[in-house]
Amino acid sequence: MSLSSHQHTVRVYYEDTDAGGIVYYANYLKFFERARTEWLRELGINQSIFLEQNIGFVVTKVAMDNKASAKLDDLLTITTTISRLKSASLVFSQQLVNQNQITLCAAEIKVACVNLAMAKPKPCIIPKSILGALKRVS
Repeated sequence: MSLSSHQHTVRVYYEDTDAGGIVYYANYLKFFERARTEWLRELGINQSIFLEQNIGFVVTKVAMDNKASAKLDDLLTITTTISRLKSASLVFSQQLVNQNQITLCAAEIKVACVNLAMAKPKPCIIPKSILGALKRVS
């Protein structure tokens, strides 16, 4: 796996499913969030440090295509890449496949950097330390 993409694995637990053992669609967003966060962590980007500086990242747009259902005990792999990087936002492309390599869900997720110190958080430039790390992998 190159630096230009990242893989994160999650197991489907009972709490992720409905009464029929099928993953509730909104949980795919949680899996995608965890995958993005783990990639940033591996790149040395600790989000809690930036929160202390009133810098945060918010999801501003999601385009998600649910192709098939994940089930209880499935082992899922989320592959994440950066498809667009701007000075104050970026777009992640994410694919979720099961242990049989069947694509269950794909998403494009736009994330904006915001200044949390303002009463109504406004977009701001991504800090150089984060932007530099993201440019190396995009």
